[in-house]
Amino acid sequence: MQFIRVLSLLLDYPTAALVEAKDDLLAAVESAPLRTTRKEQLKLFIKNRCSGDLMDWQSHYDSLFERGRAVSLLLFEHVHGESRDRGQAMVDLMREYREAGLDIGVRELPDYIPLYLEFLSTQGEDNLQIGLADVAHILSVLACRLEQRDSDYAVIFYSLIDLSGAELDLDSVREQIKSEQRDDTKEAMDKVWEEEMVTFGPDSGSDGCGSATSRPSAGQQRQDHVPINWADAKNAAAPTVE
Repeated sequence: MQFIRVLSLLLDYPTAALVEAKDDLLAAVESAPLRTTRKEQLKLFIKNRCSGDLMDWQSHYDSLFERGRAVSLLLFEHVHGESRDRGQAMVDLMREYREAGLDIGVRELPDYIPLYLEFLSTQGEDNLQIGLADVAHILSVLACRLEQRDSDYAVIFYSLIDLSGAELDLDSVREQIKSEQRDDTKEAMDKVWEEEMVTFGPDSGSDGCGSATSRPSAGQQRQDHVPINWADAKNAAAPTVE
């Protein structure tokens, strides 16, 4: 289903080429296997975003997806966090890509959602639906968190959930996240950096650096390719924010 590539493009970092493709994006939405209401929401997203200033869009994208972890576009961030299981999960997903004859040609982690959608777009409609259903619980939390933040990006995740065919209790998810504290504020991000001091020298408890809790997340520092288990993702509990 090539429409999934449209959603992949819309979730990736906005570029001038994306803006120039507005008419093609709208045409793809019009023929998408979605209900009319969802199509209209997607078309409104495209029109509004492509009609505005590109730098404003890029700035909004960075502030939304590159701060904190609650709406990270890295799937395993919501499953494994900073645990060691994440490394094996990354490795397993990379193997799936390679067994399918694909290789990552960009500097992104394999669980980056736009990249995962690109992969699913090559796997046939049945496998695409299965692949989306496998991560539908993650998509639902992201959709509801974005909705809570009044972000129009929520419609993309709701569209992915629709395409997955998964039956989810979104009201339950909304109730679950209602009391979450935002992790993208300046105060919240400063707290992450201050929680653990970095020590040096022979008396330090590590090899010279603090634990991963005092470093940027993978979503904030994408050049660090932390190796990740995919099979466990569907059994993971809905992610929470401290």
